[in-house]
Amino acid sequence: MLSKLRHKTVGIAGCGGLGSNCAVALARVGIGKLIIADFDVVDGSNLNRQHYFRNQIGQKKVLALKDNIEKISKDIKVIIHDIKLTAGNIVSIFKDCDVIVEAFDDAEMKQMIIETVLLEMPDKYLVSGVGLAGWGDNNSIRTRQEGKLFICGDEKNEVSETNPPLAPRVGIVANMQANQVLEILLPPLPTASGSLPAGRQVPEGGEK
Repeated sequence: MLSKLRHKTVGIAGCGGLGSNCAVALARVGIGKLIIADFDVVDGSNLNRQHYFRNQIGQKKVLALKDNIEKISKDIKVIIHDIKLTAGNIVSIFKDCDVIVEAFDDAEMKQMIIETVLLEMPDKYLVSGVGLAGWGDNNSIRTRQEGKLFICGDEKNEVSETNPPLAPRVGIVANMQANQVLEILLPPLPTASGSLPAGRQVPEGGEK
């Protein structure tokens, strides 16, 4: 079943806490191609939650993340875009993706990509991360679907000076995003009773 992933392409919009960890999770399950985009560089303050290392401080995030992914698997094709994403370039960068993962830190950037994809790429699935700051309250983190938009997180705890992004909740949401990508791309797994899970709203047999 997982062999189907070798023929799929996932876009990662932003290579920070959500994007770097989601990309690594997808690499580990054997996704065929990742298209990653970010303009930032690795900073020492990123290491508490992002999938980078001390010797990568100062490197472009897209280059460092590509290197880390290729250390996991040489079979994955990683296309990098060292660029600030805008409403004017999102379509051209992610047009060939089966699923796009929104992984921005900034609320305005999140809104921009959601609006752009829903308006200009209505055929694309979009998995967004909203509400991941702080710690604790595991049961508040969930996934909500609106059409082809999936929102992972608690949808309330955004990053601020008093509510920092920390590895546990950032990692939970990033891996929920990766898991949601798999649910979109792969056939459903039967439940313990042998029936299909209730409420599944992606195509039977996975995304075509």
